[in-house]
Amino acid sequence: MTSPTVPATPATAAELRERLAEPLVLSDVDLADLDNYTDPVKPWRMFHTLRHEDPVHWTPEDAPNSGFWAVTRHADIATVDRDPETFTSTKFVNLEELDDDQIKKRASILEMDGVRHRALRSVIQRQFGANVINGYSDFLRGLTAQTLDAALPKGTFDFVNEVSADFPINVLARLLDVPPEDNQQLIDWGNRMVGNTDPDYADVLLESAESEKYKDLPFRSPAALEVFEYGRELARQRRGKNGDDIVSKLVNTTPRDGVPLSPQDFDNYFLLLVVAGNETTRHTMSHAMLALLQHPEQLARLKDDPSLIPSAVEEFLRWASPVYHFRRTATRDVELGGKNIKEGDKVVMWFASGNRDEEVFGNPYDFDVARTNNDHVTFGKGSPHLCLGNLLARTEIRIMFEELIPRIADIRLAGDVPRVRSNFVNGIKHLPVEVTLA
Repeated sequence: MTSPTVPATPATAAELRERLAEPLVLSDVDLADLDNYTDPVKPWRMFHTLRHEDPVHWTPEDAPNSGFWAVTRHADIATVDRDPETFTSTKFVNLEELDDDQIKKRASILEMDGVRHRALRSVIQRQFGANVINGYSDFLRGLTAQTLDAALPKGTFDFVNEVSADFPINVLARLLDVPPEDNQQLIDWGNRMVGNTDPDYADVLLESAESEKYKDLPFRSPAALEVFEYGRELARQRRGKNGDDIVSKLVNTTPRDGVPLSPQDFDNYFLLLVVAGNETTRHTMSHAMLALLQHPEQLARLKDDPSLIPSAVEEFLRWASPVYHFRRTATRDVELGGKNIKEGDKVVMWFASGNRDEEVFGNPYDFDVARTNNDHVTFGKGSPHLCLGNLLARTEIRIMFEELIPRIADIRLAGDVPRVRSNFVNGIKHLPVEVTLA
């Protein structure tokens, strides 16, 4: 499979609004067609149609998958996310359907509910709490300066490679206590796994017959084996010692339920950290920068009034929606949004759609850095699975733009902006920019 042609990215807010306003009939909506997500506008048009015409929508899938209910309104997403007894994570949280043996082998903290989920979450929860994260401020500012000092003088560069991928992976390396020389390898592993439906990233495409050889691995990706090997060596080095890094906590802490992490628990937990510690922050920064390029008046507001940056971070997160969806599975027959959902049906929360719901956000297609009451669902909504790293992500994004904006006199889009071919991660592969320093 070759990469799809890159559709033109709207360069201005007016062009973006014009393309978003193009009507899309319900019969043309297909959330399972991955090629739809390489277009910068079509996913939002599909979500708009679903919210207004069929907000709990049955979406067929190709075999071996059996289809899913697409939940696209903010209120319904919150209903599903807050009720793990009715909508469980234990049957897997992506669209791929696994048998019980695969689930047993691949389950991470994401695929657990109840006591065990809370126990595993507690092992490293303190590392992502306010006391620890606030103590990183000086480190993060120094790291931001280092990233920008290397990128901005180039004048024309890829914002993804030089800034939004570079910065969060350095933070992850600090949390894991691994050398910066390993950063690119961590990025590549994340790309290969999360990009398992994109021919530019995947070793083996998820929908290919060859992926069956890797069906017991996370993301059906051979890259998972490399991540496991890397994590196991770190665990061997840290076991029995008193380090304060995340790996040390995982190997030396007994969870609250008294059940130690098995080797498989460690493998899957470590792999999740490698992916989650980079992907969402990276793509939020990329989408935020693109939005500021398309809306220069909003960039000017932040230049004139830096006190708006904390509220802008929430708008960045709403606008970017770096993870399109998470799945649950119905544990019983239930009614949702006027539809009768059967026990065992896949129920998919489209967070990206919830973040454009007109019932919650006034003028949801306006990018407004001063937006108030920004009740986005980017990290989940009232869920036991609320993103553990949400404060760290917010802090990284805030500090990056606090440091970046005063340094630039002008910034322009300098080329195509290809998207990741995925209906899971809302990713930007490259964001070429031309910068004039202040």
